[in-house]
Amino acid sequence: MPAREMRMEMFVRSLLRRDFSRAKTHLEKLEKIVGEDEWGKGYSRAIEGFVSALKDNESDALIFKLINEFDREKAKELLKNFENIVSHEFRDDYERGYYTAWKELLTAYLAQQTLESVSRGKGRTTKKA
Repeated sequence: MPAREMRMEMFVRSLLRRDFSRAKTHLEKLEKIVGEDEWGKGYSRAIEGFVSALKDNESDALIFKLINEFDREKAKELLKNFENIVSHEFRDDYERGYYTAWKELLTAYLAQQTLESVSRGKGRTTKKA
């Protein structure tokens, strides 16, 4: 597994546990990996948005819904859509980086054996199908 994908997997696990300090560490390492070109800026913008939405409890945010609702079918559908967007030739590098981050996040999300509830008090888990 490439370093960026491995780091995204660790980032997702931290988000699922709502361990924002560890997620931020993974975010910083991801930003170093992706660089500062337009593609890297798009990628970084997406992952910064993931953390911000969860930290601020933005219930309308897609990432918030995914982590709180544990909807694998929705995640698979989104992954397919984002893969399609990344493949469009007319997309600029910034957009490709942004949607690649989403694609990698969803891939890591779907790879989790157990999706933990963000709210520890709920105690729900959903096993991978």
